[in-house]
Amino acid sequence: MEQIKRNILLNPGPATTTDSVKMAQVVPDICHREKEFSDIVKSVRNDLTKIAGGDNNYVAVLFGGSGTAGMDAIINSVIPPNQKILVINNGVYGNRIGQITKAYNIDLFELKFEWDQLPDTNKIEDILKEDNKIACVAMVHHETTTGLLNPVKEIGALVKKYNKVFIVDTISSFAGIPFNIKDFNIDFMMSTSNKCIQGMAGVFFVICKKQELEKIKDYPRRSFYLSLYDEYEYFEKNNEMRFTPPVQTIYALRKAIDEFFDEGAENRYLRYTKNWKKLRKGIEDIGFKILTNPEYESHLLITILYPEDSNFNFQMLHDKLYEKGFTIYPGKVGKLNTFRLANMGAIDQTDIEKFLFELKNTLDELGVKLV
Repeated sequence: MEQIKRNILLNPGPATTTDSVKMAQVVPDICHREKEFSDIVKSVRNDLTKIAGGDNNYVAVLFGGSGTAGMDAIINSVIPPNQKILVINNGVYGNRIGQITKAYNIDLFELKFEWDQLPDTNKIEDILKEDNKIACVAMVHHETTTGLLNPVKEIGALVKKYNKVFIVDTISSFAGIPFNIKDFNIDFMMSTSNKCIQGMAGVFFVICKKQELEKIKDYPRRSFYLSLYDEYEYFEKNNEMRFTPPVQTIYALRKAIDEFFDEGAENRYLRYTKNWKKLRKGIEDIGFKILTNPEYESHLLITILYPEDSNFNFQMLHDKLYEKGFTIYPGKVGKLNTFRLANMGAIDQTDIEKFLFELKNTLDELGVKLV
């Protein structure tokens, strides 16, 4: 296999991939309408549903596009005409669901919480009791603004108590944090090929409860390309995507899924958790302060407050670390200046140790004193 330069991506996706996933894209040219490729897509759909904990009552629908396109597909497709969606917002990505809803002029109740706090289930229940027009509830599982892991299971039980459709963004938790779509009462969830599944960017997928998916069949179409039911129906009739997919990316996703099964869901989460513990402790030992309480964190990402030292400059820190093969990521929480470090992807504790070593040395080069 050709040697490929290895960068350690500590940004929250796209994540570091194995060379075998990268090389899986190098395949003979093939038309996406050929049965050989359709069989690959079918296997990917089935296995993504399996990873989510779904059975024959659930189905995965694939599109070419980013995670935001995936949330767009759900929002424009599943909210009934003349009804309302409740969006739970405690971060950038919860906020983005609201922005998508507004772009389609869909009636919206946006329940906002502080970005470093978990949603209050009592407030959610009060709204569900009072507003009969709410048909759907949407939220984010792992809010990568901060690294908070939201209580989706508890909120899912509440949503079903009031007989609403439950929509969850699992973009940065799918295949990284074990969960079961049935236990969480999720009707529509989505993720992408380039986060914890450890594939390449370019594919998003929506895993749907078939019973709820069939209900949207006759809803007015708000989008042509991102129509969830039309894409599903085309799969069912032809075992193909309606439009040209990112073919090579799907081959890489197939390989990434194989590697996920080889590692195992619990082992992947254990590896991520060990990386998170080492990263978090190392960051605190260097002298940084972390925004959130560890008991509420996902084990996938931490948000770090800028130090008060006037020599600290995030862009200079980023650029110097980038030259050394490490990518860090900016972030802002309200008025607080922060940056984020994610530990998802094909990385291990040795990579974390090397990063912490280079981070400390780079801070010394910049004359930043934290302790």
